[in-house]
Amino acid sequence: MTDLPPALLWPLVAFLGLCLGSFLNVVIVRLPVMLMLGWRAEAREALELPDEERPRFNLMVPRSICPSCETPIAWHDNLPVIGWLKRRGHCAYCEARISPQYPLVELAGGALALAVLALHGPTRQGLFIFGACLSLLALAVIDLRTQLLPDILTLPLLWAGLLYQLLFQPLLLSDAVIGAMAGYLSLWSFYWLFKLVTGKEGMGFGDFKLLAALGAWMGWHYLPMVLILSAGVGAVVGILVQLAMPRLRGAPMPFGPFLAMAGWIALLVGEPLMALYYGMMF
Repeated sequence: MTDLPPALLWPLVAFLGLCLGSFLNVVIVRLPVMLMLGWRAEAREALELPDEERPRFNLMVPRSICPSCETPIAWHDNLPVIGWLKRRGHCAYCEARISPQYPLVELAGGALALAVLALHGPTRQGLFIFGACLSLLALAVIDLRTQLLPDILTLPLLWAGLLYQLLFQPLLLSDAVIGAMAGYLSLWSFYWLFKLVTGKEGMGFGDFKLLAALGAWMGWHYLPMVLILSAGVGAVVGILVQLAMPRLRGAPMPFGPFLAMAGWIALLVGEPLMALYYGMMF
């Protein structure tokens, strides 16, 4: 790919990002259902209940269907962004509204692909960083939809961060290990302190693992900036949402999307931001 002229490379990378964003939509919608079915099966086994008969369901089967009428979606209506725009956000059969989540996630995949290419080039390091950005995108939207941060995504992201340091920055591997530990323990400590003071749970255990993964990717010295960015954006968004929709006051708000946003910023433009951060601090 590095031998391709820019006139071909940039459109190809953008198209790849759109297609991977389309696949992420499948992961976002189906993975929580797969987890729930698995937990249900484990509960039935523990209670010694007979197995449930249910059709096969995974990331590949069944094919994409309309969530309202369950009619299979034609391949040309599944084209990233184009399919949604062509049908003006509605099912071709029942005219039910199709969530704008689908084109937005696809566009985010394309934008992240171009951002990684611009900032890190068509390199192996860039490919690793792009994979991390896509994982964060999937986790952010799943958390928004279900308030879940599945271990099946957060833990591989953590190990991939350590592998990235081992392969490309071995001298920083110890910083990454400390970052993973510090990331987990910082939010774990906050969780228990908040619970002792208020009697409520301020966040989920998935948030601890996600910050641990970010610490593995960037090292412990990035964690203060990540926490400041995520807490600041979360506070602003929370205030705006409550002002716009008073009925949501007091409703729990997932923290994972804000950690993911801070992770994108740190992965893509972390070095200049760290220089600015330390310049302001010291």
